[in-house]
Amino acid sequence: MRGLAAKLTIGALLLAAVSMFNALYVVNETQQALLLRFGKPVGVDSEPGLKIKVPFIDTVIFYDNRLLPLQPTSEQIILGDQKRLDVDTYTRFRIADPLRFYQSVRTLEAAQSQLTQLVGSSLRRVLGQVKLTSLLSKERDQAMAAILTEVSTNARPLGIEVADVRIRRADLPAETSQAIYDRMKSERQREAKELRAQGFEWAQEITARADHERTVLLAEAQQKAKVLRGEGDAQAAKLAADAFGTDPKFYAFTRALQSYRTALSDSAPTLVLTPESGLLRVFANGPDASKAAGQ
Repeated sequence: MRGLAAKLTIGALLLAAVSMFNALYVVNETQQALLLRFGKPVGVDSEPGLKIKVPFIDTVIFYDNRLLPLQPTSEQIILGDQKRLDVDTYTRFRIADPLRFYQSVRTLEAAQSQLTQLVGSSLRRVLGQVKLTSLLSKERDQAMAAILTEVSTNARPLGIEVADVRIRRADLPAETSQAIYDRMKSERQREAKELRAQGFEWAQEITARADHERTVLLAEAQQKAKVLRGEGDAQAAKLAADAFGTDPKFYAFTRALQSYRTALSDSAPTLVLTPESGLLRVFANGPDASKAAGQ
């Protein structure tokens, strides 16, 4: 009997210890607790500390009360001007009402999936009315404010408070970017061809103007040279006539030397003449033979 009583006592103590352990739970500063009794919500406890529940009957579900991130996959959006953009967004939210959250979505994974759909639909609706140029200007803040307002309103029945929705990155699709690059490349090539053609035209104009100026300058120079040469010949003839009138012998001698210069400059290195040749008289007789040479 004593052994049976001792066993019963130990069993009762163990049951009491387990019941006491099961009756206690701790809520951290970053948590909020939803208390369920037979699967039915009976209360929410968001104050940190040691709490008591009915053992083996009550169940506690903990939810984070901090801001949680949501970064869905990139989504292609058609803008108001029919431009396409691959948009990446990020969202900050918190579980504001654990009871409503449990009744609507229950788990964080389901809430993230639901919130992703809300953000995507709002993003398509708002950006579908905005042009690309407006999205790249200060009007982008207005569009993001409209998206945040719509997502917050739709997420409130889920027990979720949305703190912020932002566009993390927005890029043109790969095929659109390639088409824009090809169009820009062809446009630059067209401009380059136009500039080359214009430069070639300018070069021809400059060359033609330079050739015209060169022709004019050469004509003027040749005309001036002819005038100067004529004046020089006239002065030379006058000097020669004056010299002939002053000293006929010297004039005849000079004419003989000019004849030698003209005759000998075009002859071969060896010139064969007879001693009686009139061309050698000046060499033979000196300046006195100039008269004879002139005759």
